[in-house]
Parts: sequence; C-alpha cells; structure tokens
Amino acid sequence: METRVNRSVEPEMQLRCLVLPLGSPQLLSSHPLLPPACLPPQLEKTGGLLQSEGQGAKQAGLGGKRPSGRNSKMEQKERTKRSLTQRLALKSRIAKETVSEFLGTFIMIVLGCGSVAQAVLSRGHLGGIVTMNMGFATAVVMAIYVTGGVSGGHINPAVSFAMCIFGRMEWFKFPFYVGAQFLGAFVGAATVFGIYYDGLMAFADGKLLVAGENATAFIFATYPAPFISLPNAFIDQVLSTMLLLLIVFAIFDSRNMGVPRGLEPLVIGLLIISLSCSLSLNTGCAMNPARDLSPRLFTALAGWGFEVFTAGNNFWWIPVVGPMVGAFFGGLFYILLIQLHHSDPNSEVKAEPSGGKLEKYELSDSM
Repeated sequence: METRVNRSVEPEMQLRCLVLPLGSPQLLSSHPLLPPACLPPQLEKTGGLLQSEGQGAKQAGLGGKRPSGRNSKMEQKERTKRSLTQRLALKSRIAKETVSEFLGTFIMIVLGCGSVAQAVLSRGHLGGIVTMNMGFATAVVMAIYVTGGVSGGHINPAVSFAMCIFGRMEWFKFPFYVGAQFLGAFVGAATVFGIYYDGLMAFADGKLLVAGENATAFIFATYPAPFISLPNAFIDQVLSTMLLLLIVFAIFDSRNMGVPRGLEPLVIGLLIISLSCSLSLNTGCAMNPARDLSPRLFTALAGWGFEVFTAGNNFWWIPVVGPMVGAFFGGLFYILLIQLHHSDPNSEVKAEPSGGKLEKYELSDSM
C-alpha cells in the first residue's frame, strides 16, 4: 500500500515526494526533501508520523512525540543489562575445559572412593570387592557423561598425555588439564573424608592407620600386596594402563566398529570393570596418577602421616609413572597394529555414518 501524492504539486516537487509503505514508523514531516503537499492524510493527525492501523505512536515507542535522536534511558539500560548467567559464563575455551576436568575428576573420586569407604567402614556389611569395582567403574561413567561434551572427559593425566603425544590434543592444554585433574582429586578426597569422618574416627578408636587390619588409608589411594616387588608393580601399572588406552583409542576410532553415540562412557565403564576384575590384585589397578597421588597427599596431611609415601617400599611413585608409560604404549600399539592398517590410512576424514548410525563425538576436540 503506497501513499498518494497530491497531484496539484509542481512536477519538481512531485519528484521529491517520498513514497513509503504505510505503517513504517518514520518521521516524514521533518524530511528536508518532502514538502507539506506530499504528506498523506494519515500524517495530518500524527504530526508527520506514519502508522498502521491499531498502532499508535506510543506503540512505536515514541509516545506521540518526536524522537530526540538519542536512545532513551530505558533502551540504554536494556542494552547494557546482562543476566546473571551471562555474566558468569566463561568465555575462554581453555577455562571451560579446565573447570570441566576439575569437576569430572572430583565426581570420580567422590563416588569411587566413597564406594570403597562404605565397604571398608561397614566391615563388609554394606559392600565388598564387587561393589568397589562397580562403584569406581560407574563413577568414571558418570564423570565422562558430565564432562565429555566439554573437555572430552579425560579425568586422567595419562589419557591427556596420550592425547597430546599422538596429536589429538594441543600441548598447551596439558598443564591445565593435569592441574585441574590433580586438584579435583584432592578436593574429592577431602569431601569423602568429611562425609565419612565420624565413621573413620569410630573404625579404629580414632586412629588413622596405613597398615594392619584396621587400616583405612587404602580407601583413598592404592597400596601394593605384601608379596609384590617394585619392578613387578611397575609392569603391572604399565600393562593395565596400556590396555586402557589401547581400547579407548579403539572405542573412539570412527573407522573401527565403533560405539553408538552417547554410549561410549558405558563401554569405558565396562572396560574399567574388566581391568579391575583381572589386574587389581597386585597394586589395586590405579591406572590414573591423579586418582592416586592427590588422595595420597591428602591423607598425609589429614592425619595418616607421611607413612603413606613410604609404605610398600616407597610404592607411591609407581601409580604415577607407570600409567604415563603405559598410556604411551597403549596409543602407540593401537596406531601401529590397527589404525595404520585401515582401508584408507592416509585419510583424515571421518567415515560417513551408514545405515542410520550416528557419527560419534570424539574423546578430545581434535580426535
């Protein structure tokens, strides 16, 4: 719909008449090129303001008055106002991933070590080796579900190390991931200690012991069997972590059999159960430096003393170094024995989903 131009206006003036759609909230009376004769009848009642039916100058936000050329205070407040969630939202990607790894490791320790504490402090009435293995495995599953979409859900310095070694994560992220994992494990151990403080005090008449039938230090960290030697313990940790990473690489290999999207954490949980049921006798199957060292440090500070580092012939470094070595070999063996021999080993493009199968998300952002 167009405005009708007054025919009595001179041709030169007619050329200057603006033809605008009705309802456009524009102030025409102040236009330098528009003579009064060009104003349509609608503008005589609105002071030169075009408006559609049912809409007044007030609805257009002008209150029937000509705008001053500046935004009103209300509009300025609306532009500058931000919700609380927007202000709290992290803008840095590495910050988001760091917080994610902290939270994931915290969840793993609280649920995992919590399952051990319940079994130990109840003297087997409310749990045993099965509930401990299941508790830690499901704790890993829950932690990955919480953090997998943000940071990949590594929750393990050995996993982050393997991702960097084989080019699946940038090296500059490594200290952030590892620092967050160690801190999350420390806070998780402190949380378990606080939750079960009364139970710990009642378990051995207030004594916090590292060895013996009333020992409670192994609730938080792993300790070797009495018969195991340090070389054997080291090989044990290397082998168990090597299998962990080798199978994790297979799970997230889009050119292998694969796992339906969203089910990867469950399969990793089954993997943890399998490793715990087969390779935990010697050293407790830690396979995670943060899971072992941070809770061990907390127990040293919380009352068990630094015997936690000297126990087992200074065993403490085995669950720290062994998993890092095993992670390297696990990734290396999978790449050399499986990944390089795919039908198109040089292609960096992920296989297209077939048969309605959804493409998986990867363990890290660059896998």
